Amino acid sequence: NIQGCDLHEGDWGKVGSIVYWNYVHDGEAKVAKERIEAVEPDKNLITFRVIDGDLMKEYKSFLLTIQVTPKQGGPGSIVHWHLEYEKISNEVAHPETLLQFCVEVSKEIDEHLLADEEEVKQTEASSLVGKLETDVEIKASAEKFHHMFTGKPHHVSKASPGNIQACDLHEGDWGTVGSIILWNYVHDGEPKVAKERIEAVEPEKNLITFRVIEGDLMKEYKSFLLTIQVTPKQGGPGSIVHWHLEYEKISNEVAHPETLLQFCVEVSKEIDEHLLSEE
Repeated sequence: NIQGCDLHEGDWGKVGSIVYWNYVHDGEAKVAKERIEAVEPDKNLITFRVIDGDLMKEYKSFLLTIQVTPKQGGPGSIVHWHLEYEKISNEVAHPETLLQFCVEVSKEIDEHLLADEEEVKQTEASSLVGKLETDVEIKASAEKFHHMFTGKPHHVSKASPGNIQACDLHEGDWGTVGSIILWNYVHDGEPKVAKERIEAVEPEKNLITFRVIEGDLMKEYKSFLLTIQVTPKQGGPGSIVHWHLEYEKISNEVAHPETLLQFCVEVSKEIDEHLLSEE
């Protein structure tokens, strides 16, 4: 419908400024030079007076007023188009097809604005959502390390007392999906807590996933998942512990949890030493 809009005089959206439109109406390319007659931001209103172009071949005067009113009691708005004109003769048709043109343009602008909003939302969301991963080489077996987080996470505090103070079972059973456990730990030099629900357990893969549902991390993250998977090293003793953190920050001011990933690395190494000393 609209091929171009250029500013000829003044500034965009200012009374007295002149804009030049290239548009297609009734299947024909047309032009309209318009002067901005009125702008009322508090009413979301603007009026254009056509001063030159194709419409002036059939009309002595032509004004278009666009006013947008928020819908009462819900989202969205009503766009009111008001065309005021004087024909040069009775042979000239009333501009009903131009009014329909205005309706089409309104709907397409609406779709464009909604698409822009969705793109902004997706961009914002993508900058808030993140993943961090790391691998830690250990000497202990994959099964024993995995068992520390499924069968006896309450023993992790013995293995890494500087990082983990306690782990208590609140609901369910150790290492069972749906069970709730509470961790007391020290991170960035501060004592913290995390209530976590076990989301997944795959013994054959030595994998467990925890979802944080309450605690200090929830002050900065909308969601936070930790997955620990331990894989036997190929061609020799020992294992690889893979930590995978998946999260959504509440704002861009929140840092990515890189220090927490380092915390996981330290805990892994201390659990490894603990398991080796038990052997």
